[in-house]
Amino acid sequence: MKQQVIIGMDIGTTSTKAVAFDESGQVLFQEAVEYSILSPEAGYAEQDPGVVFQAVLTTLKAVAKQLQAQDDHTLAGVCFSSAMHSLIAMDAAGQPLTNCIIWADTRSKAYADSLKGSAAGHAIYLETGTPLHPMSPLPKLCWLREQQPEVFRKAHKFIGIKEYVLFRLFGKYKIDYSIASATGLFNSRTLDWHQAALDVAGITPDRLSELVPPTYTFRELRPGFAALLEVPATLPFVIGASDGCLANLGANAVHPGDAVVTIGTSGAVRVMSGKAAADPLERIFSYMLAPEHFVLGGAMNNGGVVLRWFRDNFYTLEAASETGDFYDLLCRKAAGIPAGADGLLFLPYLLGERAPIWDANARACFIGVHYTHTREHFLRALLEGVIFGVYSMGQALEQTTGPITAIYANGGFARCQTWVQMLADVFNRKVSVSDTAEGSALGAAIMGMYALGIAANLETAAARMTSVSKTYLPDPATHELYRQSYALFENLYPKLKDTFTQLGS
Repeated sequence: MKQQVIIGMDIGTTSTKAVAFDESGQVLFQEAVEYSILSPEAGYAEQDPGVVFQAVLTTLKAVAKQLQAQDDHTLAGVCFSSAMHSLIAMDAAGQPLTNCIIWADTRSKAYADSLKGSAAGHAIYLETGTPLHPMSPLPKLCWLREQQPEVFRKAHKFIGIKEYVLFRLFGKYKIDYSIASATGLFNSRTLDWHQAALDVAGITPDRLSELVPPTYTFRELRPGFAALLEVPATLPFVIGASDGCLANLGANAVHPGDAVVTIGTSGAVRVMSGKAAADPLERIFSYMLAPEHFVLGGAMNNGGVVLRWFRDNFYTLEAASETGDFYDLLCRKAAGIPAGADGLLFLPYLLGERAPIWDANARACFIGVHYTHTREHFLRALLEGVIFGVYSMGQALEQTTGPITAIYANGGFARCQTWVQMLADVFNRKVSVSDTAEGSALGAAIMGMYALGIAANLETAAARMTSVSKTYLPDPATHELYRQSYALFENLYPKLKDTFTQLGS
């Protein structure tokens, strides 16, 4: 009997990946296409939606074609994971009026700050679970209404990047509960758009996509796409969920106290819960994976992008001559410097920051620079600073949801043993790494298996399709050193906050 295969499509910030998984969670084939973040002005962060759509077609076709050559496997369907918080204005003819404004965009900061400081904004946060920050489509819409009124008036629909891809493929505007729960416009208790948030944005529900569960399945590709992709026109396409929520599912972190730390371009700490929750201090998000499956946590702007920045600016010559994985080389160099980087600290806020400080004005800086510090000290401090940022979010999460008892690591950083060991040492918890670093794509495949009836429920599918490849145990002495370093780290931002505000004004 042929094994059924799901392709998990992961539409990310800097690349789209198509990964084919069988029923045991084994990766059969995968393809990826990278693309650039566009920044036409300071504070702007956009994608060309047409480029992203082409990346979906290219990767999906490549993987589907490889599967066709396998006699013992059959493609059962495709399921989507996608980055959250994107916004595209579409006209009545189905053409984009704007680029895709992504989570890293800060142009709507003034509108987010105004909402965050108001009673109305706090009430919206408590109902929607989406922190008030420029990442969110809610303040983005406020900015668009005030700064580009003609575009706002012409817009027939306001959608995200996954909605754009599926509209191009199927001609229907649909949004899953999971992506909707990250817009700041959705009430996860009523499973409907939140009227108070719509009033603030100045829109009505008909200008948004139709809300559907993450198991919703499209079955009729628009003419031409089946031939282009070389798949049946009736191949099931499951709408899926957000990348963050699916990363938890892809790690089998589905029990209270299980946390997933994902560091890709950005970073996040997330735990699963059976119900929505809100933090009176507005530090955490509460997003829906599926009804009765909520993911609580915090997302950070500054993950792997920080290491990429350091590589591109301070290891240019080495990167040009290195034939292997240059990130692996950087990890080995960082491992040669002692924990604590000989007193050098790094605040990792290159792109401002989301959780837990929610300050778009925050800046990155090195503290404690000494004549004896080398380039590799800065590299080590940079990696530690990112983990300290993750830990600060973990602490806020524990105060709201209870203790973190186990940590699962995924994302690109999971390939760097030095970085994952830092995570174990800072949290003083065992860290497990799954066999696949593509947690969101695997989570999408698990959701697809459930949606298409191949698995009885999400928990069963997650247990069957996930496995742990390596565990990292904390070193008590290193943890104590990091505990002291973190005490210094956590005091830096409050002391520098006003300076950052002045620099950003």
